[in-house]
Amino acid sequence: MTGGWVMIEANRKARGDTGRLPAFSRHPDAIVTRRLLCCFTKVYLFCTVMVHIALVSSKVSDVSADQTKLRNPVSLYACSECIDRKMLSSTGSEAHPDDKVIDIIVTYSDALGAVRATRVKSENLSKFWVWKSPTEVNIDGNESSKGSEDPLQLGTNSKYSNHHTKEDVSQCADIMPHQQPYMVHPMKLKRKLTRQRRREQRAADLIRQDKESDNQMQNAAIERAQKLDTTINGKFNIRRKEYENPNSGSILKLMRDQIIMARAYATIAKAKKSNSSLYDSLMKHSRDSQLAIGDASSDAELLPSALERAKEMGHTLSTAKDQLHDCISLARKLRVMLQSSETSVNQLKKKSAFLIQLAAKTVPRPLHCLALLLTMDYHLRGYEGIEFSNKEKLENPLLYHYAIFSDNVLATSVVINSTVLHTKEPEMHVFHVVTDKLNFAAMKMWFIANPPAGSTVQVESIDNFTWLNTSYCPVLRQLESARMIEYYFKAHHTASLSSGTDNLKYRNPKYLSMLNHLRFYLPEIYPKLNKILFLDDDIVVQKDLTPLWSINLGGMVNGAVETCKESFHRFDKYLNFSNPKISENFDPNACGWAFGMNLFDLMEWRRRNITGIYHRWQDMNEERTLWKLGTLPPGLITFYNMTHPLDRKWHVLGLGYDPALNKTEIENAAVVHYNGNYKPWLDLAITKYRTYWSRHVINSNPYLKICNINER
Repeated sequence: MTGGWVMIEANRKARGDTGRLPAFSRHPDAIVTRRLLCCFTKVYLFCTVMVHIALVSSKVSDVSADQTKLRNPVSLYACSECIDRKMLSSTGSEAHPDDKVIDIIVTYSDALGAVRATRVKSENLSKFWVWKSPTEVNIDGNESSKGSEDPLQLGTNSKYSNHHTKEDVSQCADIMPHQQPYMVHPMKLKRKLTRQRRREQRAADLIRQDKESDNQMQNAAIERAQKLDTTINGKFNIRRKEYENPNSGSILKLMRDQIIMARAYATIAKAKKSNSSLYDSLMKHSRDSQLAIGDASSDAELLPSALERAKEMGHTLSTAKDQLHDCISLARKLRVMLQSSETSVNQLKKKSAFLIQLAAKTVPRPLHCLALLLTMDYHLRGYEGIEFSNKEKLENPLLYHYAIFSDNVLATSVVINSTVLHTKEPEMHVFHVVTDKLNFAAMKMWFIANPPAGSTVQVESIDNFTWLNTSYCPVLRQLESARMIEYYFKAHHTASLSSGTDNLKYRNPKYLSMLNHLRFYLPEIYPKLNKILFLDDDIVVQKDLTPLWSINLGGMVNGAVETCKESFHRFDKYLNFSNPKISENFDPNACGWAFGMNLFDLMEWRRRNITGIYHRWQDMNEERTLWKLGTLPPGLITFYNMTHPLDRKWHVLGLGYDPALNKTEIENAAVVHYNGNYKPWLDLAITKYRTYWSRHVINSNPYLKICNINER
């Protein structure tokens, strides 16, 4: 009975019923009822005990099952497919761990290393804490903490995320049919998603930065490779010039210094007249040391006796120092020697510049021989009255036309041969060659005897252009003036080099030749053509030039390659900006361009009257106050804001003066230009650049063999 009441009381407490039992009535009619009630109570208690025994057995089995699940922990996720609704209803009366007040024992180590323990109430914890099974540990065996990743995997794990597949959902339902997920606070989930997005964004940024760094390194490597000068035959190892032993020329330098000091002491000894033997000794050792040095540029090139000569000179200088050392006199003598050396160097530089200019404008003997031989054959064979064939091609605007103005037969042949060699349709290309009266017969005879395969070549003389006279052309009028003759030939002055090297190059005969200025009269010479490609005679064509005609000049007259690099080759280099006529009309930092390969739109030229602009500026420069002689300065002025820049690969310049050009750029260029004094047909030519030109010379030609041109 007591047990029954205990169970009843327990059931009442489980139901939360704290009220008292109602009192039974003491009325006589209630006695029978009380007895019946007692019987029913006994029966009820018996049934209740049996039911509780069954429930306890069920609870024990449930605890065993829960303990089995705890041994094999399963992560809890908000998966609606994995929740059993009946289980939720049957366990709805069970309290969530967050609803209970639980004591939490925390152990830690203090500063002395002793283990301490303290007790914390669960109700004092933040609402953002999540209850987890004690068995939920990561692979390393460390328990997941509040700040770890595992509690935050809701909705982000690739396997159990909101984007999981149907197979994953069904598998989840099979594995956890009765597992109830814990609820995650929305703020915590939002922060987790934000952190995940930040991590993904950061990873993407790092990948992008890595790619940018790789691209920058690759571009830098390509740029360094392009700038690498492969044309210099130097030492590309640890013993190259940058890493040479600084003492490799120590003996040579010592001997040269000894010679200087010996000459200084010898002058002092000669002045005193009391040390004639010392003077003779100093001069003798100076001559011996000079012979031992010879043309050596390093210690390895010195004669074997050089070291002994240096030792002997050292003893002599030591004696001279003891007897003749006078700081003031020695310093004065060294200053005189330095000044004398500087004067000598300057004179040699001027002489060298003059000789280079002289060699550049002098016609080599083989070329002179070639012109004479061709002229003689032309007249002996009676080609004066020969009619030119293919006249219909000369004015056909649908063909590709070239203009070459030159008095050099061999150079003109190389230009035409190299151009035709790289064309796909030679019959579509027409070359218009204009030369002077002196070389007309030789030029015409060459192309009669050596016509280019399939192409058409027209040779004309500038003397046939009767409209080109002093009344129409200001340059021709200026070239015949007394001032110009005085400037060129210095008729009333003794020949000297005192004027310097700046004006020497402007005395080149090419500036006296009207062929050099004929490029400004292209529409008048070829009135029926729409476009024409102008080529200098010191260029070599290495690729097909046909695509140039398809370039849209955008309404511009001149298509040319710009030559400005940083502060070089800009307008202020060619024009006199101290003159207001120049400074008010042009930008000193405007980029210059090059003559040598220029595509001219003759229709636009005629529409804008470019020749009239050229004449106006030439008249203003009669006193040479705007620019010096030449064709590039007036070209820059005439085509100012009317030049379309072409890609640099079309035209590479500098092979006539710069020995440090990049070999890759030269070989990839469509046209290479030997502008400068070192023309490829001269002995002055830069050796490593000559092959680009000489490969187009027909060595088997009988004219070249007679004049020994094939041996150059």
